[in-house]
Amino acid sequence: MSLPIVAVVGRPNVGKSTFVNRIMQGQDAIVHSSSGVTRDRSYHKADWNGVDFMLIDTGGIDLLDNDEFGPSIRAQAMMAAEQADIVIFLVDGKAGVASGDADVAKLLRKSGRPIFLVVNKADTPGNDSMIHEFWALGLGQPWAVSALHGHGTGDLLDEIVSSLPETEPEPEIDAINVAIIGRPNAGKSSLFNRLLGHERSIVSEVAGTTRDALDTLVEHEGVMYRLVDTAGLRRKSQIDESVEYYSFVRAMRAIDRADVAVLVIDSPLGVTDQDQRVARFAAERGSAMVVVLNKWDIVGGPEIKAEVSAVVPEKLGFIGYAPVLRISALTGSGAGKIFPAIHRSYVSFTQTITTSALNRFLTDIRAIGHTISQGRKTLRLNYVTQTGNKPPVFSFFANHPDLVDDSYTRYLENRMRETFDLTGTPIRIRFRKKV
Repeated sequence: MSLPIVAVVGRPNVGKSTFVNRIMQGQDAIVHSSSGVTRDRSYHKADWNGVDFMLIDTGGIDLLDNDEFGPSIRAQAMMAAEQADIVIFLVDGKAGVASGDADVAKLLRKSGRPIFLVVNKADTPGNDSMIHEFWALGLGQPWAVSALHGHGTGDLLDEIVSSLPETEPEPEIDAINVAIIGRPNAGKSSLFNRLLGHERSIVSEVAGTTRDALDTLVEHEGVMYRLVDTAGLRRKSQIDESVEYYSFVRAMRAIDRADVAVLVIDSPLGVTDQDQRVARFAAERGSAMVVVLNKWDIVGGPEIKAEVSAVVPEKLGFIGYAPVLRISALTGSGAGKIFPAIHRSYVSFTQTITTSALNRFLTDIRAIGHTISQGRKTLRLNYVTQTGNKPPVFSFFANHPDLVDDSYTRYLENRMRETFDLTGTPIRIRFRKKV
């Protein structure tokens, strides 16, 4: 059975993410003084006194907010409430009952879920005077807490976990970790939603919409995938606000644990310097990769399409092993190729090539006669074996490994890719002294 779910909802800036971090005892949710920082639902596994549950942090519900994201944020928060076993309605004790609190309370009651009315920012222990006016919301007993200092959170959690439905422990799910990466506004969230088949991330034309990394499990043809939609990666010089910095760090963490990174490129703009930078991040961290040329349906005629396609190997030659797909996340055109490409790259990423096959390859290399000489020393490769995977690592034993340069390493890699199916994965080549 899945873990019980506790959703934290409320107006903007009442301290939802601080409250989530207090329960998590960490900095998993992004905390910032600006309104609307948490725009999507973010999921966090938590426990209290040995009881495990899933905590959902949501965007602020502001019924008076008509900006770009207001309706989507409200919808995401209500979706979280509807799928939760318990809803925590967090309010600002210092501000008192605000306009809109009663309307939010009315919406939450319609969900039919048990609701805990939690009055945050009760920073003085023992002083519960600020909670009395919140009885008027008709949600029962208000609970006074200080998410910042932790006052009152223990008693609240005791009551919450005692009210959760009993579940059996959920086994660990073996899944391929897939990070969807790219520049802001390249269409990552649209692709994410397309792969899932429903709205999971808020999609908007404003760059930088996704600020948290969101994990979701999805099954495709009997294979489980853990998809992570990440914040768009900007140039470091453009990460001026701390919230953007934390999103950048979150995206880096997602790449660090990814088996396969799907690089989404805005086709009408072509491959930019930022796309190259994002690709290098993933390549340096050893992820397998798939390149997706998104919005292919709105690229001009055949000549322009040919120009865009020609630029890909020119600017992304350092990940030339990655399959390149042309799709439209919005219409779904070509999207059916993505999971097969991810799976093929993952198979390459995790494969083990037998030592006998590798040494047959080495025999052919020696027969060609291409090697390196320096003075009286000539490089001779004696033996090769695979010494790691995720990504594959190959160790060549040689008489003079100090002679090897980058050019010769690239030569060997190219010959290996011609001989073995290493589609989608980087490889690491090491040289060791023959013992």
